[in-house]
Amino acid sequence: MIMGRVPQAARSQAVRRARLANGDGMRLPGTRYQEHGWEQVRKLLGQCSLQALIHGPLLQLPAPHALAGALDEYVEAMAAQLRASARSVRGEAPGNSYGESVFELSLGLLCELQAHPGHWHAFAAAVASEQARAGPFWHGATGEAVLRKKVNDMFAVLRDKVDADNYQVACGRPCSPNKMYAYRMLDTAYAEVARIFGAWQENPSQVAAILEHPVAGIPIEVRQMKSIAHCRPQWIMRWSETREQFGGGPGPLHTRSKRFASLKTSPEKIAAMLREIGDYEELSSNRDSDWLGDASTAAGWLDDVWRVLAEGGGDDDGAGAGRILAPCIDGFEGAHAGAESGDDAESGAGAQSEDDGDGALAPPLPPAPPVPPSDARDMQIAASVSLPPRYIELASLAQDRASWAARSMAESTLPVRLAVFLKMLGAFDDSYPSEWLDPATGELPTMEQLAALDRVSLPTLRKRRNAAIALLQAALPP
Repeated sequence: MIMGRVPQAARSQAVRRARLANGDGMRLPGTRYQEHGWEQVRKLLGQCSLQALIHGPLLQLPAPHALAGALDEYVEAMAAQLRASARSVRGEAPGNSYGESVFELSLGLLCELQAHPGHWHAFAAAVASEQARAGPFWHGATGEAVLRKKVNDMFAVLRDKVDADNYQVACGRPCSPNKMYAYRMLDTAYAEVARIFGAWQENPSQVAAILEHPVAGIPIEVRQMKSIAHCRPQWIMRWSETREQFGGGPGPLHTRSKRFASLKTSPEKIAAMLREIGDYEELSSNRDSDWLGDASTAAGWLDDVWRVLAEGGGDDDGAGAGRILAPCIDGFEGAHAGAESGDDAESGAGAQSEDDGDGALAPPLPPAPPVPPSDARDMQIAASVSLPPRYIELASLAQDRASWAARSMAESTLPVRLAVFLKMLGAFDDSYPSEWLDPATGELPTMEQLAALDRVSLPTLRKRRNAAIALLQAALPP
């Protein structure tokens, strides 16, 4: 285990949790505006529109014959305002997983407005109606807020139209702006159900209402729902049905609006839409840039090499690194040379363990920490917490004893070491051996399971885990 990967893995875990908690939007083929950056796009468009409209073509809007010219003037003024905001914090913020910034998405949607002038006409009619009722309302105390809302409504409807058209091109399937809105509603509903399931201990009544059975311990459904593809349509429907009961107002499927009327009685449609979102989410799972963590593996390994040299008083001229790397290179070349000449492979292995050509012996690996025997008591405890009977023995054998982290925690028991990784890397990481994972969940055992394996109380395990983390942090170079 290379500890240089901890920050990247921790960031990735934090990104996933934040997106789930905030309902940051979904991704579908061809769509660009449904993701986490839309809120910033909306705010940038509203902010620039106030400047462009109040000092531009707003007074021309009530005249129908002036609408086309007003649109051109608005677009020109908006483009200038957006370009002035391109280098701002908001303008440079990431707008979606394709790498487009908030400024780029805002400018693109502005251009779409010229291609779909009907949205501008609807906006002009709404402004004219408000002006007829209240006069030049934009000069009032709440005038800017009213104007901004009308701008937001115009661009929100246009966003769904643009993404629905692009979805049809990408998939070859029909999609209306209303259906795009329904996709987003289901994605938001899933995020809310996932949040409630994640806090099932604080919301047992609501979880029981969604699942339609009493909650005595952690429900198996909570463990099984790992993504939106695993969310059952009945959970969405019962969440919407019982939302008002738990203080959230009527659910989207149970309001007076007829927008989602067809979904209310069609769980198969909901299931298909949830599955489609989940399938594309899995297909494009590199949008969180988790794969970039692999790019730092070699650099992290070299950092560990230099850290070991520093701790052992290595040479400043890099000769120490040569003494570590040379046996690896010699062994690699010797093995290939032996294979080509027909020599016994064992002779190459023996040569690797001797002199490195410079008169210095390669440093030996640290002694392996003792592996606890698979006695009847260990097997009984593992089985009592729903783990394989030989879990302790197999997980101990699977650890990388040559790693810097393993050496630093050599005095700690296996459950304590796993508790450290659970805290610093999360329940799952690609670097974990399969023997460490609970077969039922595909993740590291919980703190409760680890405490039982270590035969200590949960507070004691937390103290030992924190002490081990402190040792790791103290071992890092300043």
